[in-house]
Amino acid sequence: GVVVARSGAKSKTLRVDRKVPHPKYVKRMNVSKKFMFHDAAEACKVGDRVVIEACRPMSKAKKFTLKEVVYA
Repeated sequence: GVVVARSGAKSKTLRVDRKVPHPKYVKRMNVSKKFMFHDAAEACKVGDRVVIEACRPMSKAKKFTLKEVVYA
């Protein structure tokens, strides 16, 4: 996904886009979902494409950590 926001010192928000067919009209639609993740080293910035992985809950919204930065 793509990093879209910085929410604090080590928190960032990721947007994952995917294409799904419409249930009735079958045309493919863009659907996106946002995930908050923990970036301990602050290795990425807004606009980077990254990979995240599940971890223990760090807060109400943060349940993922940064695995790698695909490209900046």
